[in-house]
Amino acid sequence: MDFKHETVLLNEAVNNLNINPKGIYVDGTLGGGGHSELICSKLDEDGLLIGIDQDKEALEFSKKRLSKFSNKIEFVNDNFANIKNILGRLNIDKINGVVLDLGVSSYQLDEGERGFSYMKDAELDMRMDRRNELTAKHVVNNYSQDELFKIIKIYGEERWALRIAKLIVNQRKEKEIETTGELVDIIKKAIPASSRRTGPHPAKRTFQAIRIEVNNELGILENTVNDIADVLEIKGRMSIITFHSLEDRIIKNAYRELGKGCICPPEFPICKCDKKPSVKIITRKPIYPSDIEINKNPRARSAKLRVAEKI
Repeated sequence: MDFKHETVLLNEAVNNLNINPKGIYVDGTLGGGGHSELICSKLDEDGLLIGIDQDKEALEFSKKRLSKFSNKIEFVNDNFANIKNILGRLNIDKINGVVLDLGVSSYQLDEGERGFSYMKDAELDMRMDRRNELTAKHVVNNYSQDELFKIIKIYGEERWALRIAKLIVNQRKEKEIETTGELVDIIKKAIPASSRRTGPHPAKRTFQAIRIEVNNELGILENTVNDIADVLEIKGRMSIITFHSLEDRIIKNAYRELGKGCICPPEFPICKCDKKPSVKIITRKPIYPSDIEINKNPRARSAKLRVAEKI
């Protein structure tokens, strides 16, 4: 199987970690191993990279790609949301940096059978971790019209969310919706022809929304950022790449909360809360891919990188 993977914001994300050659780093979204390969090239024999991915196939691919660094990598098949747990199992207290490249990988989109792509007909699945029970087929066939509407509207930012949700519910009364192709046809019927002629593929936003729901992509983010801040060494950094405005907002707000000091009411003469900022925000504005990168890899277009440092 060919695992094609274009690493987004590769140098920007890794260089912003300020790699210590003897440090311990975590790539929480190992994927095709692009970020990990660059990190490993900067580590000496005392350095360690922990490569985490919930997708077993991504993990197997990266083990082969990174085999020359096998003496300095620990591979973990898990979700980055469990970072404290993972480090505990490895008897590691503190780390020097984390990179997260959120969203779906090029490989997952391109491999039709996983059900992520609206361009290839396959069973509705969309699970990044195939051990999880919730699938896109369950969401599409069992969620209420109101639940579907909210997911498609909020996670997909789709203006035709209500029409799409209604048509899904009507169609599934006749027969279970089983494939990506069937879902694409329903979405196309729900969106007026005039709106289908411009902009991205008509199914893009709905597929994105269902994928986010299936993998709880937004639900885990805020806690994960807080957990990373807890396990970072002083001056350790987190580089987080998002591809969706909701993801980006969560990361931006989580950094801001961690960067706040005293939260006592202004009328208090002295601080009672004893809250100290735990991170310094390195990127006041996000780092975007260059035009050259976007031309080479159009999927990079919506990427944003935000970096914070433990203080």
